Amino acid sequence: MKNQRKRQCCMLGDIKPGKMARIRRHHSCGAIRQRLLDLGFVPDSEVNVIRLAPLGDPIQCKIADYNVTLRRSEASLIEVEYE
Repeated sequence: MKNQRKRQCCMLGDIKPGKMARIRRHHSCGAIRQRLLDLGFVPDSEVNVIRLAPLGDPIQCKIADYNVTLRRSEASLIEVEYE
C-alpha cells in the first residue's frame, strides 16, 4: 500500500514563505479575478511564496518563471493545496 501524503487546503495568503502550493480555485470575481488569471494564477498552477513584507503585506510569489507581488487581500481570494 502506498504511503500517501495528505494535502491541506488553505488560502494563498496563509502560506508561509518557502512553501510551494498548487492553486485549486479562485474566490474572486470581476476585474480582480481576471487580473489574477492574466498574471498566471490559474487552477492547477504551482506557486511558491518567496517572502512577506515586514508587516505581512504584500506577499511576493513565484509563478511560472517570474515573480509577482500581491496584496494579502488578493492572495486571500486564491484557494491552494499543499503538503
